[in-house]
Amino acid sequence: MVERKDLVFLPLGGVGEIGMNMYLYGCGVPGKRKWIMVDCGVAFPRDDSIGVSLVFPDITFLLKERKNLMAIIITHAHEDHYGALHDLWVLLNVPVYASPFAIALLEAKSFYNHVPNNIICKPFKVGDKIDIHPFSIEPLRVNHSIPESMALIIRSPLGNIVHTGDWKVDDTAILGDTTDQKALCAIGNEGVLALMCDSTNAMCDESYITEKDVTNGLYNIIEKASGCVAITTFSSSISRICSIIDVAEKLGRYVLLLGTSLKRVVNVAIDIGLIKKDQKFLSEEEFGSYPRNKLVIILTGSQGEPRSALSQLSRNGMCNISLCENDLVIFSSRAIPGNETAIGDVKNRLIEQGVKIIVGDLDNAVHVSGHPYRNDLKKMYEWVRPQIIVPIHGEAMHLVSQRDLALEFGVYNVPFIRNGHMLRLSPSPVEIIDEVVHGRFFKDGHLVGKSEDLGISKRRKLSFAGHLSVNIVVDNYYDIVGVPEIIDIGLPFYCADGTKLSKILLKTIITTVINMNKSSRKDLKLLRESIKKSLRSAINNIWGKKPIVTVFVNKISY
Repeated sequence: MVERKDLVFLPLGGVGEIGMNMYLYGCGVPGKRKWIMVDCGVAFPRDDSIGVSLVFPDITFLLKERKNLMAIIITHAHEDHYGALHDLWVLLNVPVYASPFAIALLEAKSFYNHVPNNIICKPFKVGDKIDIHPFSIEPLRVNHSIPESMALIIRSPLGNIVHTGDWKVDDTAILGDTTDQKALCAIGNEGVLALMCDSTNAMCDESYITEKDVTNGLYNIIEKASGCVAITTFSSSISRICSIIDVAEKLGRYVLLLGTSLKRVVNVAIDIGLIKKDQKFLSEEEFGSYPRNKLVIILTGSQGEPRSALSQLSRNGMCNISLCENDLVIFSSRAIPGNETAIGDVKNRLIEQGVKIIVGDLDNAVHVSGHPYRNDLKKMYEWVRPQIIVPIHGEAMHLVSQRDLALEFGVYNVPFIRNGHMLRLSPSPVEIIDEVVHGRFFKDGHLVGKSEDLGISKRRKLSFAGHLSVNIVVDNYYDIVGVPEIIDIGLPFYCADGTKLSKILLKTIITTVINMNKSSRKDLKLLRESIKKSLRSAINNIWGKKPIVTVFVNKISY
């Protein structure tokens, strides 16, 4: 019996979460499918991922299918869509197709981080078309908060797919990247099997703010400001940065850039012509030479990142630059879920210094989302007219909101899937046919791997309850020789009654050994485990926590 070919969609990241976008499309006979990857993004670690700098999708499935992975296509140069390339590409070693701006940012990141850039990058822009058998891929222009963002038409023998990437409808785009309605309608006329669509704002009815409104809003606020104005936004939001520079120049203010990633992106934008080459920026040393009402700072830290420029300023941690009473900080960004506490801490520290804070709302048009609202989603459905809609790029609540909207619109094939679900798109029926290994890889220093391989769970335990190390020596009769050595990290010094904890621990060790008969003590493994168990129990009774305990038993003969 001849096995039939199928067309499948498999998200490894980005479905059921914000960030870490990684989507696979496969076509062929099961077990011999050819795959392409769309986007290769990161997420940022939670507070309990101690020592971790970045989080990636688990690519165990891809490592097994590496010979069948044909290419990686990047929709745009945001970290959650391309940020994992430097660390994961060496494991995959396939061509990467990306916009000139995305490639330039990759190269700049390698230079600034002093790491070699061995990624095989091929420029891919609107108007191009690539054939990666059995797929043909064509990019379409969409509006987003970063230049050269693309949606993808993915043609296959079993049907056409539109993968939106991140997008929105805004005809006032600062850098001219408006969503190409004409091209989307054309592919709709050709016939679209499936639409994979951004769900980020599917819970929000409509935005009444455009990028032009944001520019005007910033102008009005800065014009009235009596002191220095600091504006924090995402470092990759070149359109917003260009707007701020333009507003500052019109108002006779000088611009200072703060933040390594921000400076890197601006330098790339200058190199490729998005910002004029003779654009002048103040140095940090020059900052104090100008009246405060003539200054605008564009800086990183919109998400409360502890090492960012804004966080440092909120702690008075910069030598030549400070914020003070009558200065103004504008958050020209949205709070990514999970970062609210960190952002609040930064705001509170600034307020204590007398700094005024402005965030985006209906009264202050200082930010607009780069993602589609429900009204935009309906327009996309009308243009593309797909048989199937698969909500992606969002948490469960966002995915369900888009599913319900699509059903209301009259598209009745709207599967609800999560990371690791292999969804058959064609031939019918549309259904989940497999679930592959999925989860998270972590970047820990120079290493990339799973939590258990990197010791992250142990580290989390250490942060909660500390570590106790005990070294004892026994003689031929298995009696303790000398005084056991006790070394602790992160344990309290005293008990509630003022007794030294070390005194209690020493007594516990000696009592445990004495209470074991000598034949049992001869089993050194049993002796170690008995001491460990007694110590953990004693500490738990005193402190209410059980630390990690390591016991070493050394036998001497004389």
